[in-house]
Order: sequence, then structure tokens, then C-alpha cells
Amino acid sequence: MEDYTLVVRKPCFGLPTACPSCLPLYFYLKFANLPFQLDYNLTYPDSDKIPYVESGEYVAYNNEKGGVIERLKEDGIVDLDTEFQSVPEWISMKAMVSSWLADAIKYELWVGTDGTSAQTIYCSDLPWPIGKVLFLKQVYNVKRQLGITKDNAEEIEEQIYKRASIAFEALSSRLGDQMFLFENRPSSLDAVFLSQALITLQALPETSILRSKLLEHENLVGYASRVNMEFVDASTSSSVPNSHANPSSSAPRRGPSNWRSKPKTKPKREKTKEEKDFKRRAKYFLVAQLVSVVLFVTLMGQVDGVEVELDDDDEGFDYNE
Repeated sequence: MEDYTLVVRKPCFGLPTACPSCLPLYFYLKFANLPFQLDYNLTYPDSDKIPYVESGEYVAYNNEKGGVIERLKEDGIVDLDTEFQSVPEWISMKAMVSSWLADAIKYELWVGTDGTSAQTIYCSDLPWPIGKVLFLKQVYNVKRQLGITKDNAEEIEEQIYKRASIAFEALSSRLGDQMFLFENRPSSLDAVFLSQALITLQALPETSILRSKLLEHENLVGYASRVNMEFVDASTSSSVPNSHANPSSSAPRRGPSNWRSKPKTKPKREKTKEEKDFKRRAKYFLVAQLVSVVLFVTLMGQVDGVEVELDDDDEGFDYNE
């Protein structure tokens, strides 16, 4: 049996990781009964390579070949979706969860709430100035990705929550009283949705609109609670996971010592050329990010000044960034 390590963002809110990109992979490997160690990278909150899986010289990054799950399928390591790839309803639900609900989670974390949850998940282990500017930069990026402007903010918000309601209703009807969404066995669809549900229930504030919409469906909430108890709360006997953080950064806020799937000491290995290049460039990452964000804030301030002049004729429009 190969020794696999899953590297994700920090544990918080009672979850092994509250990152919407990382938690689905955690559940996918758990559903597949693939033994793995769980390590954390606390230093690079906006790296698109996280999460990633490594074993010996093998590394599967999140930013290649459609994500880690697809890479693991293609490389013949683990595939839970073989029987569902030609099922139209499964395909459509996977697309709905990966788009409509993913957009809703993204919106709530960065725009629809006060941002406290997003800062805890991504930025709280960074020095305050860097964490703050990276947070503001990501808020801007999310608004751009979702097509939000000051003229259509309310319309986009309404559309996001409407689609989320439709998705929850469809998933609730599909689940019924089954153990899993299709054929009573888990797939990547279950891994993605359960991650979204648990982040919604445990990481978002009680005032969250998305959270209130999910709570309307008792079977979905019960499903998430059951899986959480089985695959997260039940892992209480493992040791504290390793961290891939820069030792000069602030100390991470650890969760309980229950989130390593297989407590064993990982033998040292020769790093691949790609990993060496990645680590060599990583030391310049935070400085580059800080410089880019400062330039961004400066330029946006100039643009805002122009917009204020152009918007003097607007009547009664109030937009809060």
C-alpha cells in the first residue's frame, strides 16, 4: 500500500479543513478507503496548487487536469465515479453542485457576510497586513468572477440564492431517505456536496441566508451530520498533523488531534525538480503578493475617484463594498 499525504488548508470550525476546494478531496479519499496522512499548508492562502496529494515522487496538484480528483481517476489510483459517468441525472447534479452551490459558497464567504469566516479559513495565520490585503484582493476577484458590479449587486445576489434553493430542493428530493445520493454508494458528487453542506452549517454565521436555506431540508442536514460523525468525529485517536507552513509565520491554530487519517512518520524522499522549483519560488510569494495588492489598491483608488465624478448624477444609490 502506497503512503499518501493530502496537503490542505488549516482545520477550523470543527472540520479537518474548511476550505471548499480541500474538503471534497478529504471526503473523496475517505469514501475510497485510501489511507493517507493529512498535512497543512498555512502560508499560501491563494495558491491554486492546494490541495494536493503526494506519494513518493508522485504529486497531483489541484491546478492540473481538472483538479486532484480527476487526476487520481486518470492515474488509476482511485475512481468512485465509474458507474455514474454515463448517468444523465448524476452528471447534471454534479454540474449543478459544482457551479450553483459553489458560487453560493464563494459569495457567502467573501461578499454576502462580514468575511470573518473567509479570513479565519485563509488568512488568520498570516501577518495582519498581508492577510488583510490578500483578503481585499480576493473579495475583488470574487466580485469580478461572479460578475458583480454596483449596478447589479442585488440582482446577482437574488440569482445566487434562487439557484441555491433550486439545488437544495433537487438534492433533497434525490436523496430521500437513502444513505447516499445515487445507488446508496458514495461518489465525488457526495464528496463535493457534503463539503459544501458542512462548511455552510459550521463555518458560515447564523445570519447566513445560504445556511437558512439549507436548514429547510432536514434530510440534507441529517446526511451531512451523519457523514461528519462517521468520517470526522470518529477519527479522534490520531496524532496532530504536520504543517507545511513557513516556520517564521505565526503559530497555527490547531484543531483537535483527530484529523490525520493514518498516524505514521513519513520517510524523507528526494524532492522532484518541480517541487524544488516550487519551493524556491515560494519564498518570494508573499512579497510579490503584497506588492501586487498595494499596486492594486492604489490603482483602484484612482479608478474610484473617477467613478465618483461620473456618478454624481446618480440618485439615492447606496452601495457598500
